[in-house]
Amino acid sequence: MTPAELSLAVQAAVSAAVEAGELAVAVPEHVTVERPKNRDHGDYATNVALQLAKPAGKPPRVVADLVAARLRELPGVAGVDIAGPGFLNIKLDAATQGELARSIVEAGEAYGRNEALKGLRINLEFVSANPTGPIHIGGVRWAAVGDSLARVLRASGADVTTEYYLNDAGVQISKFAGSLKAAANGEPVPADGYVGEYIVDIAKAIVDGVPGVLDLPADEQLQAFRAEGLKLMVAEIQRSMEEFGTHFDVWFSEKSLHDSGAVEKAIERLREQGHVFDQDGAIWLRTTEFGDDKDRVLIKADGETTYFAADAAYYLSKRDRGSEVSLYMLGADHHGYVNRLKAIAACAGDDMDRNIEIKIGQFVKMLRDGEEVRMSKRAGNIITIDDVVDWIGVDAARYTLARSSTDSTITLDINVLTSQTNENPVFYVQYAHARMSSVQRKAAELGITKAPDFKPELLSTEWESDLLGQLGEFPRVLAKAGELREPHHVARYLEDVARDYHRFYDNCQILPKGDEEVTDLTHARLWLADATRTVIANGLTLLGVTAPERM
Repeated sequence: MTPAELSLAVQAAVSAAVEAGELAVAVPEHVTVERPKNRDHGDYATNVALQLAKPAGKPPRVVADLVAARLRELPGVAGVDIAGPGFLNIKLDAATQGELARSIVEAGEAYGRNEALKGLRINLEFVSANPTGPIHIGGVRWAAVGDSLARVLRASGADVTTEYYLNDAGVQISKFAGSLKAAANGEPVPADGYVGEYIVDIAKAIVDGVPGVLDLPADEQLQAFRAEGLKLMVAEIQRSMEEFGTHFDVWFSEKSLHDSGAVEKAIERLREQGHVFDQDGAIWLRTTEFGDDKDRVLIKADGETTYFAADAAYYLSKRDRGSEVSLYMLGADHHGYVNRLKAIAACAGDDMDRNIEIKIGQFVKMLRDGEEVRMSKRAGNIITIDDVVDWIGVDAARYTLARSSTDSTITLDINVLTSQTNENPVFYVQYAHARMSSVQRKAAELGITKAPDFKPELLSTEWESDLLGQLGEFPRVLAKAGELREPHHVARYLEDVARDYHRFYDNCQILPKGDEEVTDLTHARLWLADATRTVIANGLTLLGVTAPERM
């Protein structure tokens, strides 16, 4: 029995009491059941009696007695105790708990998936670093978290489009082009230009790929370096994202908004909504009506379009393309964007508490031998995605960056993340999967398979019970991660599963030794090991991390 099934059973017990006239309350749409920290309190606990006591006009323990009496009649419920002011502590029999192992194995890759977000269309935009250089460590974090979140949301039934917004218009691209041109001609880097070996590499590739580019007039030469440099840099970013296991459904060009007239059309649409006004020769959006600290300029007095105008057009583009929720993932230096982006949604007539969501990610530091690593040789002054992959690998990078809340600054210790010890969280989880795969291989060598006449009641030790209880939590953890938009809940859960599996493995003999016979307990424990392997593999897949069979 899973927590979800038990929740429905408690709900049914309340409904039966209402139908019998014993309780005069509305049956709750959902009943929370949780694993108590102290297992002496049972396998699961619920506070439903405390919630219903006031509307029922009865003391909580009286309500608890009515619900408990019906729960005790259910098959698989070994006992129900009432604790404290009215908590219900529920104990399941071993067979009911153990049967979960079969359910998980038979569900396979589908186990854990739910339909909590079914039908919700989400545009998830993340990374979106300027295409003027390699992806830096902050972008690497979003690549791991964003891609994992997309997988989690889809596993909860959402229709997700992942998107990378290419800021391929404006001043920074001009500086990038000027830096390439200078490098190709052996000239000094322009003020506020870009440096690093990658600039030299791209400049050389353009010279080699565009014959005669250095013979062009200065203006035409700059345009050539702009167009070709942007093309090469975007291709480089796309390569690094794919190699990192991060896929984008859409690569959206900011320049296309300007070229297509979408920016002007967006301004007119917002004017029709009544939020655009003219002042001092400029065109403004009245965002202060919706929580922004100041109104924002769309078109300056000199006729130049602002970045904010493109932001407005981009939001409207997402909505026009069918997104119900536009979810932005921004870096720590973008706190100021939260209110202004929400104000755009409100000015467009949308619900800024529902149609737009913004997550801010904090900084990342890297350590080696106790010292902070600050620079990349190739990029000049930043740590790039390729550096991170070279130092610790894709699995360690993705897992470690996704296992912490984006609200917190994190530190990646290269020494720890390249070690095969329990201090390395990704090794700890992957090793559990490899251990289970090893058990399966040894069982196959001995000619042992999981018998179909599985006897779940034999999984009765505290280690087996703890592990089964943990496996039953996966659907709820996954649903929570999707609801809160926080994939780190999946990673932390996997570490709990790995811990309980290692304890089970160390205390419960799975396969016979020497001349020992194969017993029903052997088969039962093989089912449990396979169920655990399924859960860990499913969880690692959601994080874009491999589940190795050997380590």
